[in-house]
Amino acid sequence: MKYSRLTKEQFEELHKEFINFLASQSITADEWENLKVNKPELAETELDVFSDLIWEGVLNKAEYLEHISPQHMYLFYLGEDKMSAIVLNLKNDVDITTTEGYQWLRDNLMDDNVEFFHADKDYTDDKNLDKFKMIQQGAAITKGDLYKYFDTLIN
Repeated sequence: MKYSRLTKEQFEELHKEFINFLASQSITADEWENLKVNKPELAETELDVFSDLIWEGVLNKAEYLEHISPQHMYLFYLGEDKMSAIVLNLKNDVDITTTEGYQWLRDNLMDDNVEFFHADKDYTDDKNLDKFKMIQQGAAITKGDLYKYFDTLIN
């Protein structure tokens, strides 16, 4: 498996897509039930293959990632050939994961306690795996509103 298996909730949400996937493998509903009982390892393989297909589609479409912690904000634009990062570091004890802390940041962007960094990074041989690893480390796929805002601010 290249990525990770979808959760039970994700499988439930993608129930129709999973049925279509099984149909594309020429597996009927009865055959699927039989597989789960009599060849669970094969059923597990089908779940893994489907999960990887879903992840591959999601990662291909992902353009922006964000990872926000109490004193840091990591904003990524996932370009075709490289990713660009905007990093905000707070040098004080304000927690930007709270409403009050985020408001402080908005009101004090040019304060000496706020540092901005911008960098580009090349992908490894597997761009989607690079994205996936970032998600596993806590990044979330976004529409890029924060990245675009700060990119305009610092450029």
